Amino acid sequence: CSSLKMGRKGIPKHLKRLNAPKHWMLDKLGGVFAPKPSPGPHKTRECLPLALIIRNRLKYALTYKEVQSILMQRLIQIDGKVRTDKTYPVGFMDVITIEKTDEHFRLLYDSKGRFTVHRISKAEASYKLCRVKHAQFGRGGVPYIATHDGRTIRYPDPDIKVNDTVLLDLETNKVKEFVHFEVGNLAMITGGANNGRVGTVVHRERHKG
Repeated sequence: CSSLKMGRKGIPKHLKRLNAPKHWMLDKLGGVFAPKPSPGPHKTRECLPLALIIRNRLKYALTYKEVQSILMQRLIQIDGKVRTDKTYPVGFMDVITIEKTDEHFRLLYDSKGRFTVHRISKAEASYKLCRVKHAQFGRGGVPYIATHDGRTIRYPDPDIKVNDTVLLDLETNKVKEFVHFEVGNLAMITGGANNGRVGTVVHRERHKG
């Protein structure tokens, strides 16, 4: 009889603390494991699990179990939607709302490329900026754009191109304004060695390949 080799089912379910991204700023001796982000709108290494925001950054909980009980009371909203998943991936420009304390935060990068939880007003929490990753035609010839946080917006303004930034109303999920990726505009770098740095676009290069 042939011996069957059983493989692992699906993706790895755990994340060792030493393998966690450095910008999570977890201490080396604080345990063996780190919370592995769930599949969601942001990539594993470009997000911060919701548990770390509540426990390590906002200090609303001391332990992982306390985080769970806070979330199960449906007190935390991300981009206007209640999230109860403790490892939900919260990424760049996401809005965290705690209605009970009337607090609003936005996740941004500092100048060293690490995530910072920036306190904002209620008016500012009603929108977010999204970078356009794709601008294509879907099924039935419907034009759509896809943003950096996994959203698909149908029938956008025809002037919106890839790499532009759109101002998205979180209540209606509609684009209010947009800014072209052009020379002279202010920009924040969201990847690579210069992650988190803000500057003016001086020139653009086109590399054919």
